[in-house]
Amino acid sequence: MRALTLALMTATASPALAAPCGGDFGSWVAAMKAEAVAAGETPATVDAFFAGANPDPRVLKADRAQGVFRKSFLEFSQSLISKDRLQKGIANASRYGDIFARAEKDYGVSRGILLAFWAFETDFGAVQGDFNTRNALVTLAHDCRRPDLFQPQVLAAIQMHGLGEFDLDTTGAWAGEIGMVQMLPGDILRLGVDGDGDGLVTLKTSAPDAILSGARLLQSHGWRAGEPWLQEVILPDSFDWELTGLDTQLAAEQWAAMGVQVRSGVVANGLPASILLPQGRKGPAFLAYPNYSVLFNWNKSFVYVTTAAYFATRLMGAEPYRAGNPDPALPVAQMKALQQKLAALGHDVGQIDGILGASTRIAVQKEQTRLGLPADAWPTADLLERL
Repeated sequence: MRALTLALMTATASPALAAPCGGDFGSWVAAMKAEAVAAGETPATVDAFFAGANPDPRVLKADRAQGVFRKSFLEFSQSLISKDRLQKGIANASRYGDIFARAEKDYGVSRGILLAFWAFETDFGAVQGDFNTRNALVTLAHDCRRPDLFQPQVLAAIQMHGLGEFDLDTTGAWAGEIGMVQMLPGDILRLGVDGDGDGLVTLKTSAPDAILSGARLLQSHGWRAGEPWLQEVILPDSFDWELTGLDTQLAAEQWAAMGVQVRSGVVANGLPASILLPQGRKGPAFLAYPNYSVLFNWNKSFVYVTTAAYFATRLMGAEPYRAGNPDPALPVAQMKALQQKLAALGHDVGQIDGILGASTRIAVQKEQTRLGLPADAWPTADLLERL
């Protein structure tokens, strides 16, 4: 279900772009062909790759509209996590137990995390996207929004095509990701693993390849072997809400000394952690460890990452979260109005898009503190009115 969040864009390094974005598509293709040949690809391979390639307007439409991430954590998590998906996850953990054991041994990545992303990206391979991958990549590489990210992906796809690992009718997500765990060509070339021993890395059809490649990707982003990522906690009524948020870290045992209680397991003594309140002090609360932040290299959306991290704990045996009774989420129009007010006050909230991302949360918490409100980083109608 990937919506592009610049997560897997670690493609082959590229100097100044050889193919100017925008303008005549045929001229752009000619420039890209020259760049690919200069990089070592044969003219025949390059010509074959671009034969019949066309921009896809559906890709640009999808790129401009990612409203799913405007949902609150409770809405988003309840829409993605079902009894059926949980049961499928447990079944796949058993079916590919030896592969997950390899992922944990070789790359240090928990099966829970890999299962969660496998579930959310493609429903365990069942829904991998119907966009022609080549056309999606050339569309985004020709577009002037992020050519520096996508032109190297086109070059990587050409290289994969020459290796026999990229068919021109390959389909996937609108942003060019391929396979069961939705990786971009540059990442597949750099980090893909032949998990089934057939001599190829085929993430569309091979679960072992997809699982191990995803594990290696997370390891490359700094995943810490043997460490937790998220634990649900219960906070005391007297808790200082200004201490919540990812920009405040204390040792896990320090949080415990303040009365923070984990609902299952024990706190990971010695590890830094933050108190995470996806929907403020009246909703679920979590301890977020360093591995939680690593997941933003997979997807930049706060609500997506938090939901995946939570689902991974469920797959590893954690209880369902205590939903609580948080204040209602602001509608999109009000959230945009809030972001505009915060920006006018000098806060960096990024794009005015109605999405409660990390920078908007930080700004909300600062204004809550200034106004003497509970500083839990959850925007309310009261806060909007006061601003």
